[in-house]
Amino acid sequence: MSVVDQPHIGVVTVSDRASQGVYEDRSGPAIEAALRDYLATDCVYERRVIADERERIGETIRALADAGCCLICTTGGTGPSPRDVTPEAIRDVCHKELPGFGEKMRAASLEVGVPTAILSRQTAAILGRALVVTLPGKPGSIRVCLDAVFPAIPYCIDLIGGPRLEGNAEVVDVFRPAGK
Repeated sequence: MSVVDQPHIGVVTVSDRASQGVYEDRSGPAIEAALRDYLATDCVYERRVIADERERIGETIRALADAGCCLICTTGGTGPSPRDVTPEAIRDVCHKELPGFGEKMRAASLEVGVPTAILSRQTAAILGRALVVTLPGKPGSIRVCLDAVFPAIPYCIDLIGGPRLEGNAEVVDVFRPAGK
C-alpha cells in the first residue's frame, strides 16, 4: 500500500509556548507513539504545532479533515484558563459532538489519581469523515486517556465512512459488533 493509500491521522499540539519554540513539543509525539502501538494498520501521521488561538485551531482541524485525515487528535487547550479554547474551536467547525469520549477520559484520569481531571473539558466530535478527539496537554495523561477511548475509535471511524483501522490485538481490544 502506498503512502497515498494509507489512512492519514492528524496530530495537533495546541500550545502557545511550544509553537514559539520556548519548549519542545512532547505531547504530539506521545499521541503518535500511542497510536502506533494501538494500530496494526500502517498510517501516515500529519503533525502540527499551533498557538492557543480559536480560529487557528479550527482552521487546522478543518484543513486536516479536508486533506483526508480520518482521525485528528489534539493535545492541549482543554483546561479552564482563558487561553484554553480547543473545545470551542472544535464546536465551531465540527457538526456532531460525542461527549461520551470526554466523560470516559475524565473518569479514567480520576481512577489513576488525577484530581484535577474534573477541570478538563475534553470531548470528541465529527467533521465530515474525520473523528476529532481532544486530549490533555500533559504527555503522561495522553496514554491514560487514549487507553480509555481507543477501543471505540476504529468503529466510530467505520460508522462515519472512514477507512478501516485495525487494532494491534497485543496492545488493545478494538470493539466492533460481531460480523463488522
